[in-house]
Amino acid sequence: MIDGAPALKVVGDRWTVSGPMTMHSVADLLEASTSLAMPRAGVVDLERVDRVDSAGVSVLLAWKRRAAVEGTSLQFASVPQSMMSLALLYGVEDMLKS
Repeated sequence: MIDGAPALKVVGDRWTVSGPMTMHSVADLLEASTSLAMPRAGVVDLERVDRVDSAGVSVLLAWKRRAAVEGTSLQFASVPQSMMSLALLYGVEDMLKS
């Protein structure tokens, strides 16, 4: 099954992500994010993410690396429990905690 398209939007001073963050959809998220400045509040809200796999975790880590390179901080709000479980499995859960 191929996932639907995720959405990345700037809402106020943060980014919001909705839809799937899976291997079938994360390329769209990464591409969309390259044209955006990092969120001014340093927050990416994941409340509306409905499916995740390890590729979704990889996107969050890529955004964290980008923020570090650009000299800004980045936190994730409303991280889905399934994503936190994957992050724990890979030993990167501290990078995803707000």
